[in-house]
Amino acid sequence: MKILGTGKALPKHYYSQDELLAALREELADKYFNFPRVEKLHKNVLVGGRHLAIPLEQLREIETFGQANNHFIEQAQTLGETAIVEASKQAGTAPADLNAILFTTVTGLATPSIDARLMNRLSLQSDTVRMPFFGLGCVGGAAGLSRCHDWLLGHPDKLAVLLTVELCSLTLQRTDLSIPNLISTGLFGDGAAAVVCAGAEHPLAKESTGPEVVATKSIFFPDTESAMGWNISEKGFGIVLSAEVPGLVRAKLRDVTESFLSEHDLQLNDLSVWICHPGGPKVLTAVQDALGISREDLAISWDNLEAMGNLSSASVLINLGETIEKVSEPGQMGLLLAMGPGFCAELVLLKF
Repeated sequence: MKILGTGKALPKHYYSQDELLAALREELADKYFNFPRVEKLHKNVLVGGRHLAIPLEQLREIETFGQANNHFIEQAQTLGETAIVEASKQAGTAPADLNAILFTTVTGLATPSIDARLMNRLSLQSDTVRMPFFGLGCVGGAAGLSRCHDWLLGHPDKLAVLLTVELCSLTLQRTDLSIPNLISTGLFGDGAAAVVCAGAEHPLAKESTGPEVVATKSIFFPDTESAMGWNISEKGFGIVLSAEVPGLVRAKLRDVTESFLSEHDLQLNDLSVWICHPGGPKVLTAVQDALGISREDLAISWDNLEAMGNLSSASVLINLGETIEKVSEPGQMGLLLAMGPGFCAELVLLKF
């Protein structure tokens, strides 16, 4: 499978971390009396600002999960359309030429799913294969790319697009004063990303200078389900975010990565390009420690964490797009990786 083009769509409503912190202070004024602790938590995530799906004024007016989810459905269509159009243009094709659309999110619910709602907006063919996924969380961008690869192995003359839309701000829980929720109010942002891919026998694959997906690997770590996810109730999505995640990364990531690479006669030092989901400062540092790589190797992940926060499944695909623009020497081997609820990891081996 060849990656032909990437696209992203970020909401126009951008706020600095200081602006968001001031709004949160106002929101928690009569609920939480140790606000310096919240300020410290927000500073520790090293995020400088974030895009929000809707303006802060509208966000304050949301009272129910249904209201939040209606905003998700509306904004996800707009951002998703923009990301796919941009990715298609970069790929040298048009949305109407796509044969499959894979969609992943963990921040909203819709039936018909967002991919179905984009069929008419993008003039997709009526026989376009649709594959919506929910619940993958931060691993969704990497896992979605893997599933795109699987489908194109069986349909090597086709085109497929992977779309991720995550509107984390719409999951805000005002009455949850737990540390994980307070951290999440400072870490997660909103955005969408798309990747257009071609099977090996498609004419555009033969012309493209984009990276090739060589192989993929899914890893589920047993008995770790409580490390990350949602508690879903009538209030919506309540964050589950365990402090054990960086430790799990340090303990488990290297072995599974080395095992995956060995299947393809490679070692860690054969890789020169690293594309990692920016789960947060502690997670990125744990990845570096586990794999023996430097902060410079993950510079794009660190920079985008500061610029826009953690966009869940969309982040790693945005990082992929920026990496493709910067890699100038053909033949380099790279690894795209992300982790998410399960606790699990997804590894994608790339050849540039």
